[in-house]
Amino acid sequence: MTSGSDKYIVCGANSVSSVIEELKATRTLSDPQLLNILSTDKYDQELFSAADEVRRSVYGDRVFIRGLIEITNYCRNDCYYCGIRRSNEQAERYRLSADEIFSCCQEGYALGFRTFVLQGGEDAQCTDEFICGVTARLHDAFPDCAITLSLGERPESSYRAMYSSGARRYLLRHETADFAHYAKLHPSSMSLKNRMQCLSALKKIGFQTGDGFMTGAPFQTAHHIVKDIRFMQALSPDMIGIGPFIHHRATPFAHCPDGTLSLTLRLIAILRLMFPEALIPSTTALATLCPEGLILGLKAGANVVMPNLSPRTVRKKYELYENKAHGGMESAQELDALKEAVKEAGYKIVVDKGDRAGF
Repeated sequence: MTSGSDKYIVCGANSVSSVIEELKATRTLSDPQLLNILSTDKYDQELFSAADEVRRSVYGDRVFIRGLIEITNYCRNDCYYCGIRRSNEQAERYRLSADEIFSCCQEGYALGFRTFVLQGGEDAQCTDEFICGVTARLHDAFPDCAITLSLGERPESSYRAMYSSGARRYLLRHETADFAHYAKLHPSSMSLKNRMQCLSALKKIGFQTGDGFMTGAPFQTAHHIVKDIRFMQALSPDMIGIGPFIHHRATPFAHCPDGTLSLTLRLIAILRLMFPEALIPSTTALATLCPEGLILGLKAGANVVMPNLSPRTVRKKYELYENKAHGGMESAQELDALKEAVKEAGYKIVVDKGDRAGF
């Protein structure tokens, strides 16, 4: 995180303790209080403990698994931080067929997955007809499962068609809620206003809506992060995805420092206290930064993990950032190892589609 001219006053132990208790009780803090918590790791353990207590009060020790299927790495966009950006001529492009997607879900269902996440770039060939056909097929074949889509910005009519075909969740991170910062991360063809309108449309239609942002993104300050939090308080997302920025060699940010594990975990905990009922994943990006990242994310308040169900032949091709983890516990086929690690951490993976509490 770039501090720029930001100045912080670090709270004393008693003060921080009272601030965390206030956050836990009221689900919000003032901007100066949030800046204080973001500025230091001295009291992280107290923050993580409070977050874990709150997530257990809502979800117990349950951890929900989602089967992630990366259906295409074609993308019309040219985001400066993304490895599958349109301008990356080094990317080996692919698209999964409807049958390949269905086969992934068949395997996932047998393994115990009850949510499938279809994720991809903004691919012109992922038409409403194709996506809705796939979604309807999955909905008919696996009626006890939830279908989540993460396919970027689309017209409201497209989102409505997807909802009608059986999709009930949609993930679309706003990435940064500051317009000037957004312009530093994206080409002029992209608009934060449109991203926010898409999120509003998804909520209006009735999707369980997922939002989130990068931590440690180039040019990011703590004030940007506070603005992100305020945006999410207004949106009230059902799912919150917080992941560290990790550079990719074929982007303009190839030489920028990566986001940190510590700040990402701190924000997971803060957001758990602000949004007790939210579904918060411990992301692949955390596991990429640190082998223990996935488990540390759970201990900081996360309650979802998303092992990869994509065909093994394409997993390396969906490279949003450098050295993206896709083996070991990040692989759906290694679910037993993941279950054991989660159990050792004090939680348990359940066979459940895992709706947000109270949805």
